[in-house]
Amino acid sequence: MKNFVYSIPTKIFFGKGQIEKIGPEILKYGKKVLLVYGKGSIKSNGIYDKAVEILKAHGIEYFELGGVDPNPRTETVYKGAEICKENSIDLILAMGGGSTIDCAKAISLQSKYDGDFWTDFYIKGRRDLVKEVTPVASILTLAATGSEMNGSTVISNTALNLKIGFNHPYLKPVFSVEDPEYTYSVSRYQTCAGAIDIMSHLFEQYFSAEKDGFMQNRIIEGLLKTIIHFAPIAVENPKDYEARANIMWTSSLALNELVTYGKLSTDWATHQIEHQLSAVYDITHGIGLGILTPAWMKYVLCEENIHRFVDYGKNIWNLSGSDWEIAEKSIEKTREFFTSLGCPASLSEINIDDSHFEEMAKNAVFRGPVGSMKKLTEKDILEIYKLAL
Repeated sequence: MKNFVYSIPTKIFFGKGQIEKIGPEILKYGKKVLLVYGKGSIKSNGIYDKAVEILKAHGIEYFELGGVDPNPRTETVYKGAEICKENSIDLILAMGGGSTIDCAKAISLQSKYDGDFWTDFYIKGRRDLVKEVTPVASILTLAATGSEMNGSTVISNTALNLKIGFNHPYLKPVFSVEDPEYTYSVSRYQTCAGAIDIMSHLFEQYFSAEKDGFMQNRIIEGLLKTIIHFAPIAVENPKDYEARANIMWTSSLALNELVTYGKLSTDWATHQIEHQLSAVYDITHGIGLGILTPAWMKYVLCEENIHRFVDYGKNIWNLSGSDWEIAEKSIEKTREFFTSLGCPASLSEINIDDSHFEEMAKNAVFRGPVGSMKKLTEKDILEIYKLAL
């Protein structure tokens, strides 16, 4: 196990009615807040009205940036950063799912930076240039990305057909409200996509060629089993509190660094491959992952890493047989589970053809080969797209 520093600083207010805590928490950072939210669901389900009521009761002045896209755009980030600079915003409060929180984090970067966040942070990856950010907090309404408890943010540049992630510890939300009841209104489709997104995060940290990480991998398996158990329940009964609560908390634990502290490597190739898919076609991230993950599994499986697939097949799906039988069947079980939730099985099912595959494969490796289970080049990624077609 390699050395690590354990630090997960986000304060979580979990459970019913925890939104009441936002007033005193915000006042720890100041009295001017930028509210960032999506296309308006928080206004129809009452979350917006409740948050504003609390802000007014605590004398907190608020400004607004609505209309954040499911794949947040650079244009929205610039607009939000300008609001922050013009009004000396003390804290950015994201109300929504991962896209909204990711957008808020990018705004926090640009709001305290004189250069261009997209070029310096997302394209060049210059983490050393981050000196100060506007604090971010969140009220979570969709369990999927884990952005409510990590320092990662993904932004799309539609002019370049690029979708790129950036990570920095300063971007970890200072606090997040997680009320499972706020996810009751999430559609069947988005519940499916969120569950797959959570599982994909766990896969990226579970599948590694090394044979280390015994303890970490057992935690990951437990979290995977939680989603496999509760996702079908939430899809069929969206107001099942226990299902929504387990999915929401698993989402946070799946990507807050807990399960990989000490592991030698993680993968993240599938995310890089999907980012370029949704950059071009603007599809839901979790659905793209659901289609691509089994294709990636089939492509990278080999003698050097089959041990991880065997563990996965035995411990998650209770499979038996030879190593190759278990490994191949585990991939089939993964696809079957995604399909059972409502995820398409192929790109062609959502009217995507191979016309942009070469461009997407090239963009996926603009910083070099991706993945650790198998180092994937542009040619490899092109083959994975074809397998998913």
